[in-house]
Amino acid sequence: MTRSSDSISPTAHYTGYTWFHHGLSHPALVTPQGRALHAALRPMHALARATGAPTLSAFLLARHRLIDLFLSRAIDEGRISQVIEVAAGLSPRGWRFKQRYGAPLRYIEADLPDMAQRKLTLLTQAGLVQPGHEVLPLDALADAGPLSLAALSASLDQTRGTAIITEGLLNYFDTPTVQGMWARFARALQPFPHGLYLSDIHLTHGNQGAGASGFKALLSTFVKGRVHLHFAGDDEAAQTLLLAGFAQARLHAPRDFSAELGPLQPGANVVRVIEALTRPAVPLHHPATGTR
Repeated sequence: MTRSSDSISPTAHYTGYTWFHHGLSHPALVTPQGRALHAALRPMHALARATGAPTLSAFLLARHRLIDLFLSRAIDEGRISQVIEVAAGLSPRGWRFKQRYGAPLRYIEADLPDMAQRKLTLLTQAGLVQPGHEVLPLDALADAGPLSLAALSASLDQTRGTAIITEGLLNYFDTPTVQGMWARFARALQPFPHGLYLSDIHLTHGNQGAGASGFKALLSTFVKGRVHLHFAGDDEAAQTLLLAGFAQARLHAPRDFSAELGPLQPGANVVRVIEALTRPAVPLHHPATGTR
């Protein structure tokens, strides 16, 4: 990847603590840096809530819970039993989903080598790793080689439905890089009977105005780099996913799933969640009701 593990550590630390603070993670995945960042940003969050501006925690929780919702439905329906979470960072999803589904689910957390080793150490020391839960090194920008997604997907059971998840990754990269990743993901999922891609993304639409522009500037400073908004709206992003090799694609707004997600904080809707399939037989979730 073009970013070092050091450059992404502030968001990994902060997001890890946010999930824990809201009951979604384990203490083993909380770092002192994450706790300190969360405390430092409390005044900003209080001001944002008072003015109705978007907050970091609002969209972090919305995207995480909506991805969880779509993944759990796919597993419950028998379509997915293998998951690769790319750039997993301190995400608790592998631990939580293995707790819920046990042996029938194979869950692979993948990240750059240093981050993957750190995550594996944290999980192992806390006794959170069980059979079928792995943490492996991966370079999501590699087309070939031992760290490539192609090599990892080729090692999986190709008779089982497989999902790829990215969370908090796409908006770090420019549009051509994202298009390349999507094509790589679509190719990697093609051999499986069901292929599902889930991700969050921020679009130009819904991230305009003084409040959103200020929030974007703050986020860029926080992540030590530019935050890219690749597409004007849902349709453009979905069409790009189809061109990358997916058979179906839809972007979902968290507010359309408030019945399942519960009350959403102001600003949750600045994010969208991608649901893309490699086979056209399964209808995508209806954006208004969450039904099929």
